[in-house]
Amino acid sequence: MRDARTVAGGRVRPPSAQGVVTKILIGLNLAVWILVLIAGDKVVDKLMLIGRAVSPTDHQLIGVAEGQWYRLVTAAFLHQQAWHILFNMMALWFLGPQLEALLGRTRFLVLYMVSALGGTVTSYLLAAGNQGSLGASGAVFGLFGAMIVVGKRVKADLRPLIALLVINLVITFLNTSWIDWRAHVGGLIVGSLTAAVMVYAPRAHRVLVQVAAIAVIVAVLVGLVLVRTSQLT
Repeated sequence: MRDARTVAGGRVRPPSAQGVVTKILIGLNLAVWILVLIAGDKVVDKLMLIGRAVSPTDHQLIGVAEGQWYRLVTAAFLHQQAWHILFNMMALWFLGPQLEALLGRTRFLVLYMVSALGGTVTSYLLAAGNQGSLGASGAVFGLFGAMIVVGKRVKADLRPLIALLVINLVITFLNTSWIDWRAHVGGLIVGSLTAAVMVYAPRAHRVLVQVAAIAVIVAVLVGLVLVRTSQLT
């Protein structure tokens, strides 16, 4: 593969400095999971994605539609079961360092967060108001999409990665009763779009185009949140 300078305008870093943001993201996910193990369901109830519902503890209305927009972010770092965080973190460790090296730390972090937001916003938009959702899967699927986009840009062999993505999508749609397919699909689409903006921006005005295009993507996501909020309230 080409180095980061030829893909998105980032800097090539020595091996010892690569994957730092990936490790921090994994650490944050693990820290929240440990907090859940210690504090229990009250943390999950406070941080999970939910549109609009009655709290089981104090019987007050809660959710994004009630102004708790932070749930769109915190839900993407929240896990309950060990297998859930294990699979997500394995995928992040597999994809993260490669993308981070190709895009640079800042762009990779933006990619991860916008992908996560794409997943939670799609879930908020399409799921029932009282249906909860949590996990880093939306962000991880965004990284899958981004890796395919970047791989195509540098003319890499994408067949193994595409096969792995297809397998994960099949698993997603075969288990919709306990897997939030909306978050997976939303993260995949938004992650792919964000990566395309990063690697296909014209060299002459690369940073300006990247910032403006990503701002548009985020603005669209915010608009969708506002639309769904108006429906629920």
